[in-house]
Amino acid sequence: MPAPRTRTPRPSPARGAAPHRSAPSAAARQAALIAAAREAAATRRSPTGTPRPPVTPQEAAALRAVLAARRAGSGAPGAARGRRRPPPPRRRPAERTVRRRLAAGQGTRWRLRGSLAALGLVLPLVAGLLWPATQPVGSAAEPSDAHSLALAAHGTLLDAADRYRSLERDLAARRAELQVARTAEAAARERLAAEQAAVGTRAADLYRAPAEQRDPLLGLSVRTPLATSDVLYRAALADRGEGELESTVVRAARAERDLDLATRRVAVAAAAVAAVEERATAVLADARDVTAGLRPDVAAQLAALGTAPATAAQVEINQEAVRRWQEYLGVLAGAGIEPPPAASLADPAGLPTGLAPALDGAGRPVPGVAWAIAGNRPVTVLSAETVAAVSSALAQVGKPFVPGGTGPDTYDCGGLAATSWLLAGHALPAGSADQWARGAAVPLSQLQVGDLVFADGGTDVGIHLGEGQVVAASAATYQVGVRSMPDAVGAVRVTLAAPAQPNAALPAGTAGRGSCAAPPVPAGPVSPAWGGWSNGTIPLAALCSITRGHALRCDAAAGYAGLAAAFETVFGRTLCITDSYRSLPAQVTAFRTKPGLAAVPGTSNHGWALAVDLCGGINVAGTPQSAWMAANAGLFGFVQPDWARPGGEKPEPWHWEFGLLA
Repeated sequence: MPAPRTRTPRPSPARGAAPHRSAPSAAARQAALIAAAREAAATRRSPTGTPRPPVTPQEAAALRAVLAARRAGSGAPGAARGRRRPPPPRRRPAERTVRRRLAAGQGTRWRLRGSLAALGLVLPLVAGLLWPATQPVGSAAEPSDAHSLALAAHGTLLDAADRYRSLERDLAARRAELQVARTAEAAARERLAAEQAAVGTRAADLYRAPAEQRDPLLGLSVRTPLATSDVLYRAALADRGEGELESTVVRAARAERDLDLATRRVAVAAAAVAAVEERATAVLADARDVTAGLRPDVAAQLAALGTAPATAAQVEINQEAVRRWQEYLGVLAGAGIEPPPAASLADPAGLPTGLAPALDGAGRPVPGVAWAIAGNRPVTVLSAETVAAVSSALAQVGKPFVPGGTGPDTYDCGGLAATSWLLAGHALPAGSADQWARGAAVPLSQLQVGDLVFADGGTDVGIHLGEGQVVAASAATYQVGVRSMPDAVGAVRVTLAAPAQPNAALPAGTAGRGSCAAPPVPAGPVSPAWGGWSNGTIPLAALCSITRGHALRCDAAAGYAGLAAAFETVFGRTLCITDSYRSLPAQVTAFRTKPGLAAVPGTSNHGWALAVDLCGGINVAGTPQSAWMAANAGLFGFVQPDWARPGGEKPEPWHWEFGLLA
């Protein structure tokens, strides 16, 4: 028979004081958080092992708010004991048992697990907040841990990019206000100068005038009574001149007040610009801080977050580039090499301990990178920002190409470069020409991974990956992907200081099909097949939306957008559309419903995402709308095949295609 347990008497708490609870130690709380984060990392993958979508900025913000509230609620143990609380109500024996377990710390752990489990997809961010302090760079980590940290970093950097873009728009508005204020100040200064000049001229004339002219009444004389009228007339003129002088002085005083007000408005506008610039700079600094703590194995997982579809051949090329990049990061992790901030690599003569200057083929030092020893061989060490930018760019492969796109769903080549580097804490212009003009040019002989490589007269830009490849958004493939480096005409290194003067314009290019510029309008017969997909099997993620429920290949979507804008300008209403891309199941349904009109499933031109059916008058031959389409649709790449024209084999005035589909 076990011995009876005895209880040690506890002093009763003072009336009104909260009962004492033994707070779990910081190590215990951290261990619970890590365990919950590992459980969450496992739940981030579906039962089939497919990664779930990345953490959104809203989820990241929600988690940070929860963690901040938890930290604020926990406080220091002493502070918690110092607060006065009302006496607890009497509890039943079962409640007292739970109360004792909570006091022993057991309930705290379960409450923590329950709160974290309720956060669902946001849980991986907990690991992102804890692991950098508990696992050094190069340490062995479970794949799920690195994947969770990559999701956490990705969400944090996306949030920073969104905040910067918002501040960028605010900054543009503030600068416009400042320009208006400066224009008003200049106008007020000119008015003041004119009024002051008028006052000075009148005052000088008055000063040089004889006494009789200043005061004509002095010319009155009893000896010449006939001159009295002339004297009085001159006196009236003098009085009017004095009045005009007083008015000029008043206007000058008002102009001076207006100038003072305009000057103050300029100061206020300039202060507003400076404040937004300071906030934007702080956001970039925060992003660089995140990249500085990005372990190589986490950056490797970040590069593999892309899930957008591509052709089998392109997928193989993309995956090979990602694998090669991950191998490089694995070498750094295995050697315990942490990529340093870009600022510490700018001067080859002042590198961090353990790093040596990188040299080009002529033995000249290469700024912005360094060399280190991994095992028994040298390895190039890139900056932390470069690692983050390249990984972020590789995570976008497969996403559609759209002129002017800056993400996160669509890109053009300049937008991909700008967004990738923005996620690394460096702001670039969105246009490739501006990126070249304002970047730190480097010789092509010193080209490094992460450099921006320009071709086609500067209209095309990609992020250099080494091995003769770049990752870029291309009009040739309608998506982001890894491709062979074009005939480069220039390169810039983002992490180096910008030049004092803009770089000279690059030689004009051919603006070919692979250019970053808007896709050229198809001319003549074209093959409808593209992307390696068969008719009706194109994934929606590879298409661009043109209106709700309708999508086309991205270059066709760009042409449709221009066509719709022109139509609305002429007719004052939105272009009417009834059909666009038609998947194979949709073709089957259409054929069953309208066997006399619909094409045999698998043969419809709608299955290539290059054809549309329009309405609103266009669908009726002889209307002003159909006549306008016949005269103008070709300007935007759309034509009507012969079989669909009036008098054709199968007249369909509503049917239009992007190019003559063979």
